[in-house]
Amino acid sequence: MERGFRFLKDPSFRVAEIYLKKPARIQALAMIMVFCLFIYAMTEFRLRRSLQEKGETETSQTKKQTRKPALEWMFFRFRGVRELRFWEGDGVKVLVTNMTQELWKILRLLGEEYEKYYA
Repeated sequence: MERGFRFLKDPSFRVAEIYLKKPARIQALAMIMVFCLFIYAMTEFRLRRSLQEKGETETSQTKKQTRKPALEWMFFRFRGVRELRFWEGDGVKVLVTNMTQELWKILRLLGEEYEKYYA
């Protein structure tokens, strides 16, 4: 759990910029943060379990193959993915850009519902 809070204190999440005075709001924020850490831990567990079951590996931050990648690194790899929505004819067309085969592999390992989100 402490590793998770260290992750949330990273400057990129901008939690330090949130100022709350009321105890109820501080408690609510703490509950949301714990819930987010739970989802983060479960997703990391799911990815690692899938890698283990399928006998596959993923590239870590140190460019080595591993079956225990940090989910933070996996999130970082998705940073350039964008969803574009534009009018075409009589409807809205959705286009996901910058998806590589490696990113599709990560989504496939996480499960069909993750793939559907980007498809």
